[in-house]
Amino acid sequence: MDLLIDVNIVLDVCACRMPFAPSSAAALQRCQDQGAKLWLYAGSVQTMEFNMAREVQRKIESQDAQISNRQCAFRARQALKAFAVDKHWLAALAEEGNVFDSTDPEDEQLIVALGRFAPGSIKLLTRDELLCERHPALTITPSQYLQTSLQPKAIEFCDLGAQQDCIRPQLERNIHRVLHHGHYIMGSEVMKLEEKLAAYVGVEHCVSASSGTDTLLIAMMALGIDPGDEVITTPFTFIATGEMIALLGAIPVFVDIDPRTYNIDPTKIDAAITSKTKAIIPVSLYGQCADMDAINSVAEKHGLPVIEDAAQSFGASYKGRKSCGLSTVGSTSFFPSKPLGAYGDGGALFTNDGELAKAMREIRAHGQDRRYHHPRIGINGRMDTLQAAIVLAKLDRFDFEVTQRQKIATEYTALFKSHCPAVVTPFIETYNSSVFAQYSLLVANRDEVAKRLNSKGIPSAVHYPVPINLQPAYRQTSAAESTPISIEIAGKVISLPMSADLNVADQRRIVELVRDVTSV
Repeated sequence: MDLLIDVNIVLDVCACRMPFAPSSAAALQRCQDQGAKLWLYAGSVQTMEFNMAREVQRKIESQDAQISNRQCAFRARQALKAFAVDKHWLAALAEEGNVFDSTDPEDEQLIVALGRFAPGSIKLLTRDELLCERHPALTITPSQYLQTSLQPKAIEFCDLGAQQDCIRPQLERNIHRVLHHGHYIMGSEVMKLEEKLAAYVGVEHCVSASSGTDTLLIAMMALGIDPGDEVITTPFTFIATGEMIALLGAIPVFVDIDPRTYNIDPTKIDAAITSKTKAIIPVSLYGQCADMDAINSVAEKHGLPVIEDAAQSFGASYKGRKSCGLSTVGSTSFFPSKPLGAYGDGGALFTNDGELAKAMREIRAHGQDRRYHHPRIGINGRMDTLQAAIVLAKLDRFDFEVTQRQKIATEYTALFKSHCPAVVTPFIETYNSSVFAQYSLLVANRDEVAKRLNSKGIPSAVHYPVPINLQPAYRQTSAAESTPISIEIAGKVISLPMSADLNVADQRRIVELVRDVTSV
């Protein structure tokens, strides 16, 4: 449970007010020890400063000393600054200013602010007895908190909350900037993001879009994929890859995967190419690039474009080059759980082909090259400015997060090899670096592993339990016998919690639970 800190608690600790300081400080420490967050309300800053300066003045006067008002204010600010270093700031929203019907508007602001959070996830830590009487479900005193039985912090499958804590000021600044300028479609943040993403990948053109699914559709439309054409791809991925091929009336041709990387096997692509083949879409699964040089070599031999579906691998590298910049077109997703995610849908396309980039930009905006002039058929596939603003806020921390994901994956693998030799850990090619969009194991008894983790409140997921060519909508297009490796992997794979902020203690706990049911 998080705590929103009332001003009286701040003063207890900062001014060492007795006899309250020890219990107030202990309550704050306990909250942090539990892995919960301590919040300060931005609207209370002036009240904190004013009252802290008075506390400083009283203490000086009790020592028969004198100090100027300016010096009091300076000392108060220094104390508050030190106190706030490891706290989170809760912005004051417009709704929370309209509280003048209350007998105590300042307290009412704090109570109203709690309404942003899920019920039971936060309380106001205060010594105000009247406030506690009026709002017993939303408030708690230090002594009550110290006596309350608390549950350990849950392990998230993808801890977006911890990430948000680190970038909240930039997030709020970016979002409010969009709210103020009001350009919600194709605002300046969209163009800025495209420039930054293109530079990151190392290509000339980035075309943002409404989702990682639409990016695949836009890329194929720009390449002229027509009904009846064949597009080669992998069956072991999310449905969107095959779905967009079929949506165009084209035929997905599924080629089996490499048993180590779970990416499409380049050695099997040539045999699947026919006179109807018009493109190849490898998927860089779980954060690791497919063997793009080998795939591009086959494609070049037959004069075919290659679309890298890098929905899970943005930030990964292949032989020193970035994912999304390895083929004719790179496509990625900003779905919230991706390594670089928005808070809704979003995606981007990457290419060095200027004409292709022009076509993709037109297609994402109803096929228009200028207002109300449509030289081609398109879709409504533009990225929202608010989502672009959010991704921009995350981009500054992205390299750090990629490094952290790799460290966490290395720790996972070391622990599993030491404690659970029966499981198969991710295999990363020596020329690749993975962003570990998922950390996925192969286990013989997946249901037992998932049940054991779930019994302890630890989430897991299966990416993906049924290959695309075995889905009801696709069975008629490909025989199961042609993809035995995909089917085998789909029956054993399980993904564990993974995010840049996952700690080693939680990893050890997860590994121990997996060991309980795999070492029998």
